[in-house]
Amino acid sequence: MLEQFLQDFGYLALFIGTFFEGETILVLAGVAASFGKLELNWVMLTAFCGSYAGDQLWYYMGRHKGRQLLERNPRWHNMGERALRLIKRHPDLWVLSFRFFYGLRTVMPVAIGLSGYPPLRYLVLNGIGAIVWAVALGYAAFYFGAALETMLGDIKRYELWILAALVLIGAGLWLRRWLKGNKSAD
Repeated sequence: MLEQFLQDFGYLALFIGTFFEGETILVLAGVAASFGKLELNWVMLTAFCGSYAGDQLWYYMGRHKGRQLLERNPRWHNMGERALRLIKRHPDLWVLSFRFFYGLRTVMPVAIGLSGYPPLRYLVLNGIGAIVWAVALGYAAFYFGAALETMLGDIKRYELWILAALVLIGAGLWLRRWLKGNKSAD
């Protein structure tokens, strides 16, 4: 069942997941690639496209409606103000690296757009950052899956259980962050 789901929707789920957040779904896809369920090069390309497109959208929303977005969500407001201070000191460095900092993936492009950062410069540096992120995390997850296979020996018997456990862990982490975000909004 999980294998069929990965074949039918794996890349689409990866694109959608990386469009909105990214880390967990890319790790799951990289591990799935190490098990032979997905192709690693397609995983990295799909993750790049989803991440790049999502961050471009959030950047342009930040340029045009940034204050409104930050004001609607108290958690985003606090993070956005902090992000704006960080961006003023090292703007190019943050554009290249924000996706490597857990929890900043959505608010940082909004703050970058709000800061007045030049659109063409963002387009280029965001692309470079997305490539580095997709390749680095994709390979790391792929080799993590390969290491699991080596450590556990005949993993083929357990791969669906392992993938299911990773999906449950990822869903649990997402749910925890979502619940934490809703508590701070109250």
